[in-house]
Amino acid sequence: MKMTSIVILVSTMASIGTATAQTGPVATQCKEDIAKYCASETHDGGIRSCLQNHYDKVTAACQQALDTTGGGQGKGMGKGKSK
Repeated sequence: MKMTSIVILVSTMASIGTATAQTGPVATQCKEDIAKYCASETHDGGIRSCLQNHYDKVTAACQQALDTTGGGQGKGMGKGKSK
């Protein structure tokens, strides 16, 4: 009984952490586009890839978020594009 309670607690905490971790510019600016075009994708890069595949259909705000973040280049983390 004690072990089951621990497993449930850890699982719940992991789920909450995953849900709250998705609050960056793409998640907030592309929320409606994600629901419309990429609802079945996962948060391990699948959503961003899906949004990129639908780039011409997503909102301007979402396009801006995609253009200025991600790509493993530190964008969106205070580093941005160097000019």
